[in-house]
Amino acid sequence: MLNRLALKIGLLFFVFIIIIESVLFLTLYVTFVNERVDEVMTNLLARGNTHSEVLEDSFEPATLNHVALMESASDFIVIITDADGNELTHSDLIEPEMREVLEHTDFDEVLQGGKVVEERWDKKEFIATDSPITIEGEHRGHVFMFAETNHIKGMVSHLRNQFLIVGLIAVGLTVITIFLLSRLITLPLIRMKEATEQLSEGHHEVSLNIGRNDELGELANAITALSSDLEHLKNERNEFLASISHELRTPLTYIKGYADIASRPDASEEEKKEYIGIIREETAHLTELIRQLFELAQMDHNQFAIQKEGFSLEMLFASVVALVRPAFDEKQISLAVHCEHEIVAFIDPERFQQVLLNVLDNARKHSPEGTQVVLQGVQDKGTITISIRDEGEGIPEKDLPFVFERLYRVDKSRSRQYGGSGLGLAIAKEIVESHGGLMTLQSEYGQGTTVLIELKRGDSLAESAVG
Repeated sequence: MLNRLALKIGLLFFVFIIIIESVLFLTLYVTFVNERVDEVMTNLLARGNTHSEVLEDSFEPATLNHVALMESASDFIVIITDADGNELTHSDLIEPEMREVLEHTDFDEVLQGGKVVEERWDKKEFIATDSPITIEGEHRGHVFMFAETNHIKGMVSHLRNQFLIVGLIAVGLTVITIFLLSRLITLPLIRMKEATEQLSEGHHEVSLNIGRNDELGELANAITALSSDLEHLKNERNEFLASISHELRTPLTYIKGYADIASRPDASEEEKKEYIGIIREETAHLTELIRQLFELAQMDHNQFAIQKEGFSLEMLFASVVALVRPAFDEKQISLAVHCEHEIVAFIDPERFQQVLLNVLDNARKHSPEGTQVVLQGVQDKGTITISIRDEGEGIPEKDLPFVFERLYRVDKSRSRQYGGSGLGLAIAKEIVESHGGLMTLQSEYGQGTTVLIELKRGDSLAESAVG
């Protein structure tokens, strides 16, 4: 296909350039020919005018014969007539075409400076000029100058040959240039076609360093970026499948193991109650994991219902703090809340409560005893900013770009010490973005973590709905 594209581009350029070159060469050729022919005719007329001026000074037989004798040794022919057209002298044999010119000349018309009386060099054997002889205001005769057109035709033929040679050279250079240009354009396309074929075959490590800064270079960079994204998505998918398999297998292993133990005849009632409690705990963990996966699936298919309304941020904070305060007190972690008055956010309160619960739960799990977690809400002219800052162990810099990915855990050993599924932050980010907001995370290992949520401000439900 690309070979055909190269051929089409080449032919298109070739036809376009050939048309331009043809018009330019034809224009130049006609201009040069006309200029050279005009130059010959001007010189011929000037030669005749010179003779007429001499004869105006001495219109004698001796002078007439002298003029004829001069032209007999030249490439021109002179015929001198009186005012009525009667021949007085001539330098060479008079050809029929010359007599035809004389017969069609209006001898009563006298033009100062003379005139060209035959200029059809391409059809006639001679071109001719007429220079009148005027002595003291009296019309006394005419000097007719004739020149063979073979010289002009030879000159024109020589010009034509030169233009043909130059034209052939130009066509050759045009073909070479078009070939190089078409290759310059299509070669990157061929490489990009091969790269996309590799992508379609599952080879996602594609690099297109074509070294161009134009649109083709941008397209190549986009394909390279796409290949990197596909490779990342492939790795992310594989890791997600491995992670979800691990997350499902672990509680199922607990459930199966403790169910087998609890069903043993020698198990005491106290042991059975303990094992059943563990089974319930793992079942709850499994149920929560499946619920979160279902929510993510709904978000991916745009089936996640968001019911926005104007809601007080103070009320939202109060409801969330009431739910998490016992868990914070149990771990002896101080929970401080700061919220400016009369902040109204255009949100789904239930979904945003889920966001704050997820983030605060993470902050609690990763904060040691005796530290503080701060929940704060502020607003400026057009933005509401919610921040959750803890004094926990923080996140290593290399893990920061991935903390919002599904099932990603900083703890690569996947210890169940902190519980959770690794989906909380991913769901929270999806919910925030579905509100048109932005969720970011700032952290320094050993110094704690700050989660920032930015929303467009809504002072009232009506104002937000209009906006």
